[in-house]
Amino acid sequence: MAAFGLTAEDVAADPIDIWPDNLNAFQIFSFLGTQWRVGMSGATGLDYNVMYRKMDRLALSPGDYDELERDIQIMESAALAYMHQKKT
Repeated sequence: MAAFGLTAEDVAADPIDIWPDNLNAFQIFSFLGTQWRVGMSGATGLDYNVMYRKMDRLALSPGDYDELERDIQIMESAALAYMHQKKT
């Protein structure tokens, strides 16, 4: 951190807890951090091909699969809204 002029206080944050019901969505969303599709105006969404591949490996029931997909889409939508905020 010192090489970048940072101290522990600069990056300190309160710990967060992930509810068990959200753990799969959080883990997959975190994994997809390098899988954003990007256009001329910035990120446009996640690469769903990679998302579905990761989800397929979980052997979920059809209902749980659909719920996990919706949960990730909610996180994606919130992330896109944040990324496209006008900074002043």
